[in-house]
Amino acid sequence: MNIFSKNTITQFKAHINKGSKLLNIKVSNLQADLMAIHARELLTWNKKINLTAIKEPLQVAEKHFIDSIIPTLFFNTEETFIDLGAGGGFPGIPIKIMNPSLKVVLVDSSRKKVNFLKHVIRMLNLENIDAVHSRVEHLHDNDDYKKKFDAVISRAFTQLPDFASLANPFLNKKGIIYAMKGKQGKDEITSEVIEKYDIQFNYYQLPFEKSDRQMIQLSVKL
Repeated sequence: MNIFSKNTITQFKAHINKGSKLLNIKVSNLQADLMAIHARELLTWNKKINLTAIKEPLQVAEKHFIDSIIPTLFFNTEETFIDLGAGGGFPGIPIKIMNPSLKVVLVDSSRKKVNFLKHVIRMLNLENIDAVHSRVEHLHDNDDYKKKFDAVISRAFTQLPDFASLANPFLNKKGIIYAMKGKQGKDEITSEVIEKYDIQFNYYQLPFEKSDRQMIQLSVKL
C-alpha cells in the first residue's frame, strides 16, 4: 500500500500551507515538497523501526512538521544549532528546511534512527547538516561540539532541568537553550533553573487541533 499517494501529498502540502499561514509562517512550495518527502520516508521507515506513533499523514503534517517550524518564530540571530534526541528528525530537519543557511547537528543514541536521519538528509540534498550517533553526554568533551553552538533545541526530550544540564556544555557565549514543551512545561521549572538561567516563555497553539504548546528559552545568567 502506498502511504503517500499523489492525492495524499497534495493534501499534506495544503495542510502545511494552511497551518503555517495561520501562524504567520511563510512556507514556499519547495519547502513543502521537502517536508512531504521527509514525511513519506518517515512513514515508510516506520514500518520497520519505531520513529513515530503518529501515522495519519495530516496529523504528521501538524504534530511533527508545523510544530517543528514554529520555533523559527522565536529564533534570534542563530547560525548554528544542535538538536538533542532528534528521533525522526524533529524539530531539526524542518527547521533546516526553513532556514537553509543554518549549520545543524542532529544527535540521537539510536543507530537505526541516525541511519534514517542520514537517509533523509541525502534524499533532501541538504547541506551543512549532520546526524551523529551518540549519547548526548559523550559529546560534552568533544572539541567539535563543546561550546560550539548558538542554540540547543529539543522537543519532549527530557525534563527541563535535565535538558538544560545536557545542553549547557554545547552553548557558546551567546547561546540559548530552546525547550519545546506541552502546556505543563512551566511546571518543570526548578529553583536551580531559575538561579542559573534567564527564562522566557512563548505560548502558542497548534493551528488545527488547538493543543497548547510552550517554547521555553533559557539564557545563562552573566
